[in-house]
Amino acid sequence: MSRFFSAAVPAVAFLGITALAAASVPGKALGLDRAPEFVSAAVSATVPDINPSLPTPVPGTFTPATDVAPDEVHVATATPAEGANPPAEEFASLAEAVDANDAPGAGDDELECLAGAVYFEAKGEPLSGQLAVANVILNRTESGRFPHSICGVVRQPGQFSFLRGGHIPEIRSGAQYRTALGVARVAMDKEWDNPAPDALFFHARRVSPGWGKPRVAAIGNHIFYR
Repeated sequence: MSRFFSAAVPAVAFLGITALAAASVPGKALGLDRAPEFVSAAVSATVPDINPSLPTPVPGTFTPATDVAPDEVHVATATPAEGANPPAEEFASLAEAVDANDAPGAGDDELECLAGAVYFEAKGEPLSGQLAVANVILNRTESGRFPHSICGVVRQPGQFSFLRGGHIPEIRSGAQYRTALGVARVAMDKEWDNPAPDALFFHARRVSPGWGKPRVAAIGNHIFYR
């Protein structure tokens, strides 16, 4: 055996023992004995950025919409195609829509008949209840089962007890009547969704006429049927 080979064998053995010793030290083989700044850079490179302002999604759950009051409910109108007629003016709430329409105007018999019915039948009701009453009258004009005009429906014998000799009593202009005018205009212009769709009848909660008709909605002190 040559002198060079004899000297190389112990050297190789020494290097092997040193490598095994290094591997047996915790973290040695993973490079965790490196400088802290190097390890930090290596770790951060493997972790994706997370935006703390975004909620963490949970499988099988969803975030419900914020609750709103009945008078605030409104179905958004889809954006029309280019060249189509624009939708009716949008309002943030039914109250806003009524306020935008409550100014007295030139005499309009149909509007005044509808506003009079809303005033006498529902002036103490929430706006959604007043709008539902207005829509009952409008629905009747289109049903084929009642007169075709608003005044004809309102003045039909045996339908509304507030009539006096077939006529609407004189109304003193005030805040409640202006509200009734606003509700009537909103209903006639279809500027807000009908809270009692297809309803043709209603009565106060305090009575039970036993009509046997399909119930549509209960709003304030009235129950609506079709």
